[in-house]
Amino acid sequence: MALQLQHSMRPQHSPDDIARGRFVSGLRSFILNDLAQDMRHAYDTRAARSFEKLEGRTPQSSAEAHKAMRPDPAFKVYSACRVHAQSMVWNSVIPVVVRNSDQMDRAVDETNAMQQVALDPNLIVPRNVEGLDVHLMPGGYAKRDISQVAAGAIYDQGLAVFSMGLMGENLDDIGLSMSAYIRAAFPDFKPRDILDVGCTIGHNTLPWKLAYPEAAVHAVDVAAPGLIYGATRAKLQQADVHFHQMNAESLDFKSGSFDVVFSSMFLHELSAKTRAAFFKEANRLLRPGGLLLNMELPPNSQMGAFEGFYLDWDCYYNNEPFYKGFRDQDPRALCRAGGFDDADYLQFVVPSIGIYGAEAVEEAARAPLSVDQETTGRLAEGVQWFGFGAWKVA
Repeated sequence: MALQLQHSMRPQHSPDDIARGRFVSGLRSFILNDLAQDMRHAYDTRAARSFEKLEGRTPQSSAEAHKAMRPDPAFKVYSACRVHAQSMVWNSVIPVVVRNSDQMDRAVDETNAMQQVALDPNLIVPRNVEGLDVHLMPGGYAKRDISQVAAGAIYDQGLAVFSMGLMGENLDDIGLSMSAYIRAAFPDFKPRDILDVGCTIGHNTLPWKLAYPEAAVHAVDVAAPGLIYGATRAKLQQADVHFHQMNAESLDFKSGSFDVVFSSMFLHELSAKTRAAFFKEANRLLRPGGLLLNMELPPNSQMGAFEGFYLDWDCYYNNEPFYKGFRDQDPRALCRAGGFDDADYLQFVVPSIGIYGAEAVEEAARAPLSVDQETTGRLAEGVQWFGFGAWKVA
């Protein structure tokens, strides 16, 4: 069943809209569970064995697993179905947003949301955002032909269908889980200023304000429609968050402005050059004692060949060109190149707070941190979030 968002910025759905979203969400569940299991069986019984006959060994990397699987009919069926289902996600929500666009534009004015948004008319939106249908979303995140907030609303509604109800009632489970983990693991840490970079619509920004209500919370993205929509969404949820149109590789804040620099499912959207610049910017912006924290999928070095191939699928078939390049990198090395010390690196896996509850998150926070842990097994147990980053000690 597709999730119906609970915040007041959501558009009005007809019964047909709801049924269409439920069907697409159910189809995605079938693909990511049943067809994925069929593909794994095909890998174990056919593809990996064929590769071994040719190479004298089993696939050792995600790229080799991909090479082994490409000719297999199970992979072709899975990929064809998943690509079509992805397009169906957007097709199921775009008519809803178009029909409600006037209502959502009025909400921007009625909430005075633009007071919380600092747009930069001179900012050049990167080509991979403006010129690419990322996630196969028609027009991408920066498109403004329907209304000033339509791209943000399409992303919000589409992610609700896409996530099959696993990301919380307002798509904020990552932010809720991560912020709760940090509060529990580091109870003496009291951030005054928090920055979310690559916030899209701020769905994972707002939980940081809930976790640390005394802190000033800021959110940054390059796409104006998502920022305007996100600010309105935040206003309607009584969350005091400031939104800024900036590029992650050059953030217009003074050095030492923040105690937390956070990102969620953002790094894999960046080129290697921009990603490296972001880590240096995060280091510059953090005060001593501050924390850089990123939620992402785990690196290929901590996954088996098939698991890595499975997660790298989006790079080849979902218009995410930098996805595999990021996952082939070492998170600790990324932090080091940004100016952080290896001794201050951290990584962890935290269970979804919405699915497993606050006690499960607190239990994870009490467990010893092991930066060399194998993450595959724990992630396979269910909906879990992988976090990594570093403290700025000096």
